[in-house]
Amino acid sequence: MTFDFHPEALAELSHAAGYYAEQSPGLELRFLAEVDRAIDRIADNPKQWRIFTGSVRRVLVHVFPFGVLYTVQNDTITVFAVMHLSREPGYWKSRR
Repeated sequence: MTFDFHPEALAELSHAAGYYAEQSPGLELRFLAEVDRAIDRIADNPKQWRIFTGSVRRVLVHVFPFGVLYTVQNDTITVFAVMHLSREPGYWKSRR
């Protein structure tokens, strides 16, 4: 399986890590590690996670209030959003 990140998903990830770095030095590393673990869980069994809408699935990030939204097509997992769970739910739909 290969992973492809939408550019705006990468920007969200970077922005969130920057926010956590400002809150407490090193917290951004914990956040990024938890996102990596979420991505590892996706890679282990991509179709295991709940369908969020249409063909988009969501896996939750442990400890932090974020979800990773993705689709699976052939051997490619495309991440559309690293979404804060309090954010407007459909903001990312134009990325598909």
